[in-house]
Amino acid sequence: MKLSGAFVKKLARLLVEKKAEDVHILDVRKLSDVTEFFVFATASSSIHNRALAEELRLKSKGDWGLHHIEGLEGGDWILLDFVEVIVHLFLPETRLFYELEQLWGDAKKVNFAQKT
Repeated sequence: MKLSGAFVKKLARLLVEKKAEDVHILDVRKLSDVTEFFVFATASSSIHNRALAEELRLKSKGDWGLHHIEGLEGGDWILLDFVEVIVHLFLPETRLFYELEQLWGDAKKVNFAQKT
């Protein structure tokens, strides 16, 4: 299933609705053969991070096609793989330590309407 930019924005808005912070979308289609978009978000605690992942997992039972989840046990960095979209959920200190957004600094940032 090919996921659109609209899907990525819907994912990001869902994370904002569930109180994730610093949500960003990067378009890596010109930089990666593995995926098309990355979504980055920060949670306030490992429990919050797991709740965000669980919400996305539950929503994916419909048409979203979740392929794989990693990191639920530890909760400091959870990865949800939708194949064309990879979602990274971090605790603040883990996000700061790995700085994945800087690693993909050449990627185009995607704007989305953040409902608060």
